Amino acid sequence: MSEPNRTKYVLILGGLSAFGPLSIDMYLPAFPEIAAELGTGASQVQLSLTACTLGLALGQLVAGPLSDTYGRRRPLLVGLVVFTLASLLCAIAPSAYALAGLRLVQGLGGAAGIVIARAVVRDMYSGVAMARFFSLLMLVNGLAPILAPLIGGQLLRVTSWRGVFLALGLIGALLLAATAFGVHETLPAESRRAGNLGETLRTFRALLGDRVFVAYSLSAALAFAAMFAYISGSSFVLQDVFGMSPQAFSLVFGINSLGIVLVGQLNARLVDRAEPRRLLAVGLGVNALGGVSVAVSALVGAGLIGLLPALFLVASSIGMVSPNATALALSGNPETAGSASALLGVMQFSAGALAAPLVGSAGTGTALPMGLVMGALSLAAVLVFVVLARPAPRADK
Repeated sequence: MSEPNRTKYVLILGGLSAFGPLSIDMYLPAFPEIAAELGTGASQVQLSLTACTLGLALGQLVAGPLSDTYGRRRPLLVGLVVFTLASLLCAIAPSAYALAGLRLVQGLGGAAGIVIARAVVRDMYSGVAMARFFSLLMLVNGLAPILAPLIGGQLLRVTSWRGVFLALGLIGALLLAATAFGVHETLPAESRRAGNLGETLRTFRALLGDRVFVAYSLSAALAFAAMFAYISGSSFVLQDVFGMSPQAFSLVFGINSLGIVLVGQLNARLVDRAEPRRLLAVGLGVNALGGVSVAVSALVGAGLIGLLPALFLVASSIGMVSPNATALALSGNPETAGSASALLGVMQFSAGALAAPLVGSAGTGTALPMGLVMGALSLAAVLVFVVLARPAPRADK
């Protein structure tokens, strides 16, 4: 692929992969405002976060197999239209439950961008080249969690939380146009699979029976869930417990997200020198160190001095966990890249969706619930990797 085309694909596919952080992070600074305007509590506002995350998970189960059957472009364009319309409707939601329902639809549409972007990369690359390209996507994808809360915080200076969803609708429309004119079909008709439900279920069953696929997917999902516990709880913890303004919170969130970008680019340089499996192990170790440190910081009352560095470790480690786990999980399944990408995504976002209510159910008056959930999930990610991702025994010669 020529350099101009490569750059174009990095920008567009990176933008599509960013639907998760864009949908999730951009309205985080507005959580207290949403709760106040809609007359509801923190757990009801977090329900809209959980609904979007479930949509991002379930939508991948649909869009991934459809892209294996009908090609990448058609399901992708439909998903982008759904995301754009749902974002605009969120801006006029009259209640917390209406917002949650619309956020579910928004997530279903955005899921197509996430899962099909990964499948397109798998169509074009393999092996180390695929891991390197996924690391490049982290440069664009990683900007989303940096810019999203910053943009959201600044929008709240001039508009309400409803204006944030109007901005998301505009982003969806721009990506729809970019995809329609800039992304060609990467799955030729002769490589497509039968489109019946039975075949799809058999494919999913085969993937779930693949120990290596499950090891890489599940360990990454648990690490992602640890970061999602931070995403869902940090707005209330940093603003309500420690008294930060929405703008200060956005700055802290942006710094942590910058860590994802920097580590992702470091990973792109290291992947030629160290195998992706080893780099994934390092990323999971850093994630666990950060998660446990958040819990300890909350237990001993270390305040922001102890909490902020630990949160940075959890967030930045994703820059090494995500590209390597994705490349390793998809490397063995070239003919079912869409379905494999869907299962990888649904594990991540389902784990994240479960993490959010765990953090909110224990209240938001202390950082301890967030810390305990983050520590437990990050340690579980390491345990899954150690137990399931062990190298296959060598055959006797």
